[in-house]
Amino acid sequence: MANYDRERERAVIVGVIFPHQTRAQVEEYLDELELLADTAGADVVCRVYQERDKPDPAFFIGRGKAEQIAKIVEEEKIDLVIFDDDLSGVQIRNLENIINCKIIDRTTLILDIFASHARTAPAKIQVELAQLEYLLPRLTGKWRHLSKQYGGIGTKGPGETQLETDRRLIKRKIAILRRKLGEIDNQRKVQRKGRRDIFRVALVGYTNAGKSTLLNVMANTNVYVEDKLFATLDATTRVIKFSPTKKVLLTDTVGFIRKLPHHLIASFKSTLDEIIEADILIHVVDISAPNFREQIKVVEETLEELNSLDKPTIIAFNKIDKLQDRSIIHTLAKEYENAVFISASRGVNIQALKDKILQLIDDHYVEITGKVNVSNPEAMSIIYKLGEVLDVKYDDDNYITLRVKVEKRHLPKISAYILT
Repeated sequence: MANYDRERERAVIVGVIFPHQTRAQVEEYLDELELLADTAGADVVCRVYQERDKPDPAFFIGRGKAEQIAKIVEEEKIDLVIFDDDLSGVQIRNLENIINCKIIDRTTLILDIFASHARTAPAKIQVELAQLEYLLPRLTGKWRHLSKQYGGIGTKGPGETQLETDRRLIKRKIAILRRKLGEIDNQRKVQRKGRRDIFRVALVGYTNAGKSTLLNVMANTNVYVEDKLFATLDATTRVIKFSPTKKVLLTDTVGFIRKLPHHLIASFKSTLDEIIEADILIHVVDISAPNFREQIKVVEETLEELNSLDKPTIIAFNKIDKLQDRSIIHTLAKEYENAVFISASRGVNIQALKDKILQLIDDHYVEITGKVNVSNPEAMSIIYKLGEVLDVKYDDDNYITLRVKVEKRHLPKISAYILT
């Protein structure tokens, strides 16, 4: 686990340039990997590149390149080598046989940062689950010294290896953590039921895009902010009042990042449910980042995986105060329909963002109240599928009165079943 009080480690980072990539792209990826290493508490001493048609099954890189890294490790007194791509257990084991230091990959590094930044019990459980699920298929790389058959007094029995025991224990621990997360998920569902009368807006975006800073300035609060990747992991929700009668719930969520593993998204489901259940998304983009378009793509791909890409979305281009050439603002305003250009740290254009939220609510949502025949199962199915039932009153006859929040595009379908 990363510990910021300890002496910082010295690291080498490794990037492989495959045929579908340019060297400039991989250099940008290693820039990000260096930031991740810094966040975890390591100083990058040097970078190593290799061009390959495909990964080497045994070493990921070539054996010669591994031997070259081994020399650097020895000469520069390196503590760890970090690969920008995921390694198999076999590859880690083979690399450790040549390179005399710790070998980790990008996902291991991200999980280490997550473990350091987890503050609440749910976040800690989610991180531990993600770590164990990532570790399980890589046990040969971590515990190869335990894989031999033990003999002697007290070891007679079915002949289970220590490695098999470790796997069984980890699987049992994973099952326990999943059960705990299920309980947390149910608790959060109950909490969210109490919020149904208010519109929910979720901040999403690439890590370090400025979501927490934006939450602070919009809610006039003091959520923890640090200029590091993954400074916060827990979803934080605040009430934003536009007027005495108009307010929304604004939630800051964990940042996304390139090559975020699928199992990590699954582990953070209870946190990411805030995105799934939001009425509106604000996609915060660091417009000053050289590769901000790729970051937008990463976020959109993750939203698609969460089945949330089609939600009403405002794209908030943040950090306009850091732009050298402001002409790009005009180009992006034409390219993106619901774009707002802000500086969260300086409070620039925040009112325009609030106005856009209210406009999107008016444009996309409406509340209707009416009676529904309870003996019509198709009606109930359609209403609950396309709308959000805010209130139910049971009448004396065969009808119930529902108050439903619905997107305007679904209004004709729902109206066919509701007597207003």
